[in-house]
Amino acid sequence: MRHLLVAELPDGRLYYNIAKRIMNSTLKQNHALIAKTAADVQTILNRSANLGLVGIQAKVNQSRIDGLITRIANAEDLEKITWLFEEPIVNFSQSIIDDTVKANADFHAKAGLRPKIHRREAGNCCDWCREVVGVYEYPNVPKDVFRRHRFCKCTVDYHPGDGRRQNAHTKKWVDPEEKARIEERKQIGLDILERVTKRR
Repeated sequence: MRHLLVAELPDGRLYYNIAKRIMNSTLKQNHALIAKTAADVQTILNRSANLGLVGIQAKVNQSRIDGLITRIANAEDLEKITWLFEEPIVNFSQSIIDDTVKANADFHAKAGLRPKIHRREAGNCCDWCREVVGVYEYPNVPKDVFRRHRFCKCTVDYHPGDGRRQNAHTKKWVDPEEKARIEERKQIGLDILERVTKRR
């Protein structure tokens, strides 16, 4: 919006053909950068989890782009809708990560893993978000789990079927059974040592 001068636009409006030319290419480039990076990160995480699977890029959500273009084009006063160039763009960018999680969970499920999706609320959430908070075994995941509204900061975690969890936004892996395995390893040989010690 900083580079658009209302005085230079016909009638001070961003008509559909102009909005489409500007927003379509900009948001597709935004998508390409984020989707590629997310898929590359997923590939690295797959390898670190001993999975020989390449990360899948999310497809561009053209209907979201078209909806934003239409809202901008229908505005009679561009100055009153400058907010459309802020949070909706951030939200669109966050949804690319969510779409990447969905695409990779789908791919991993087809590869024989049993991924789980965990949606957590962030802060004081709205009722809509609270409705979709929970753990879902893929593919039995309601569509809304991957959706977000304006200013939504909820997180979507991806749980591969081997018990590890991956935060969809930070990409950090968590293995909930790791502590139990460590404790079990600590006990190996202790019972033999205890019996030998008692004999003395």
